[in-house]
Amino acid sequence: MENSFEELISSFITNKIGISEDFLGKELCQNLAIHLLQLNAADVLKNASIGNDSKTAHNNLIRSDKIHWLDKSHNNEFENAFFVKIDAFVAYLNKSCYTNISSYEFHYSLYEKGSFYKPHLDQFENDNQRQFSMVSYLNPNWQPQDGGELQIYQTDNNQMISPTESKTVFFKSDELKHEVLETNKQRLSVTGWLKRG
Repeated sequence: MENSFEELISSFITNKIGISEDFLGKELCQNLAIHLLQLNAADVLKNASIGNDSKTAHNNLIRSDKIHWLDKSHNNEFENAFFVKIDAFVAYLNKSCYTNISSYEFHYSLYEKGSFYKPHLDQFENDNQRQFSMVSYLNPNWQPQDGGELQIYQTDNNQMISPTESKTVFFKSDELKHEVLETNKQRLSVTGWLKRG
């Protein structure tokens, strides 16, 4: 487990973008994907919004995915297994990098064919609690022609990251503007933020 943690942290230190090719493991990814699709079939997912508090708004020209928040109160075995992994990673991160992360929030994200999320930062203008962004992908057999890449913008090193199964991406929420490029087929992930304060 610590090998995938160190892979994520060391690549983040080197490139400001941490990538682990197998952070969650294939079995947990498959189970989370099944659960996400079951929730979607039950019409539980909601159209994602932009902003927070009184500034929340829906704008399909900026963002067109659907989401559902993970919560320990759901007592779902797969969500719980995900939280066990995140708890262990936060403890490792705090111990090794003194980040003082005290909480987190995660949601399922589903992009249907033709969906996208235009360039943005993850930290709100009126709330700086989000410190690190994390995205774990649940898409088996993803091919280049499927699109849906995570495009991260840096001054000297833009990166386009394919959303392949088991891959997790990790970066500072207030530093790197990024977008989800239009997807050509259904695209599944768990997306969230490690928070301070």
